[in-house]
Amino acid sequence: MEYLDFEQPIKELEEQLDKCSIIGQESDVDVTNTCKQIEKKLAETKKEIYKNLSPWQRVQLSRHPNRPYTLDYIKALCGDTFLELHGDRNVKDDKAMIGGLGKIGDQSFMFIGQQKGYNTKTRQYRNFGMANPEGYRKALRLMKSAEKFGIPVISLIDTPGAYPGLEAEERGQGEAIARNIFEMTKLKVPIIVVIIGEGASGGALGIGVGDRVLMLENTWYSVISPESCSSILWRSWEYKERAAEALKLTAQDMKKQKLVDHIVKEPLGGAHSNREETFSIVKDEILKSFKDLKNLSPEDLVEQRMEKYSQMGVFKT
Repeated sequence: MEYLDFEQPIKELEEQLDKCSIIGQESDVDVTNTCKQIEKKLAETKKEIYKNLSPWQRVQLSRHPNRPYTLDYIKALCGDTFLELHGDRNVKDDKAMIGGLGKIGDQSFMFIGQQKGYNTKTRQYRNFGMANPEGYRKALRLMKSAEKFGIPVISLIDTPGAYPGLEAEERGQGEAIARNIFEMTKLKVPIIVVIIGEGASGGALGIGVGDRVLMLENTWYSVISPESCSSILWRSWEYKERAAEALKLTAQDMKKQKLVDHIVKEPLGGAHSNREETFSIVKDEILKSFKDLKNLSPEDLVEQRMEKYSQMGVFKT
């Protein structure tokens, strides 16, 4: 188990609890009361820490190395029914963007999402979750296929941004993202978007237009990462915490600004602390959203989606 800086008090208490349990197992000393006291203190400490998280601490949680990624969610939701589909039929198959057909219960969905790696080798293979233009074009191909057969779309967002390399720009990174946003606004099937980790800039927006946008409690969604914002404004990464506060990138901020529809609660300690519970919560929220959308006609879906996004950024003074 890896611990973040602000989780050190939790780490110390858990180590104490482990030592106490070992002493009880290896000797005749009764440590039951001591263990209970440590457990009580541990529970109180967790509640105190996680109910007062700063924006930067939520950014750290969204990047936790043990946090479940897109394929983890898909496998948990679909089991063996998921069939991955590859390629944009133009350049190549982008490993940072995955997609395919799967079932939740008896209902088929088209899943799309960015995939990060678990170690150095797989992170390079997945390009750290940063998709090239062909990744966004693959996503659009799959969404148009879903529309053709009347299959709803589930988009899982977790990316530090679209890949900013020279070759990506040469192949039309900006155009690919803009085309996806345009096409998603008028797609004639329900689109459910779930932000499961990082939601950075156009990299997230390229698959982020939806009828329902759900955001996990310890994730972030913004035009730029706190580090990049800090380096631009203050010429240093040292002000990333200040930048995170100013960007208003947390789920609570996004909901307040009406940029997302619902905040999905995570288990105490974050999604990685209890994966099975997290998967169950996300599954319930997806099915609840789909139930609200499934009886709408294609025309009503598009009209409501367009109206929803037209109202964003409108303020009265």
